[in-house]
Amino acid sequence: MRIPRQAARIVVLNPAGSVFLFRENNVEVGVHWLPPGGGIDPGETPEDCVRRELREETGWTDLEPERLLCTWEHDFTHQGIPVRQHEHIYVTTGPHRDPVPEYPEAHWRWLPRQNLATLGEALWPPRLAELLNEAPTAPVHLGFLN
Repeated sequence: MRIPRQAARIVVLNPAGSVFLFRENNVEVGVHWLPPGGGIDPGETPEDCVRRELREETGWTDLEPERLLCTWEHDFTHQGIPVRQHEHIYVTTGPHRDPVPEYPEAHWRWLPRQNLATLGEALWPPRLAELLNEAPTAPVHLGFLN
């Protein structure tokens, strides 16, 4: 049985259209790229979560979520617990700069948006490259993706 978990992430685009992403590698999922974000704390809104996570993971405090891009669900194991995670993915724009992360060992990169579809490594959410290219005006609900 999987425990429901709520999370939120924020895609940061610079003026040239590059995307700020972290590269992670774990036993269950393998190598994948994903925007800053994480679990929503009790009493926290998804918007509050992305502000907090952005501050914790990059040191940036001057960016605000501009719009909800999509939502999606996926299964994985979080800290040894099987979860079904429902994620809210927001988009914002910001300057091209280096993070001052709380975790300096984090692997991050500004990636050209046009290169996302051909990374050769998984991208979370899986349709992120497509959604950024299409720029839908309303949030897209991707449902459950594995």
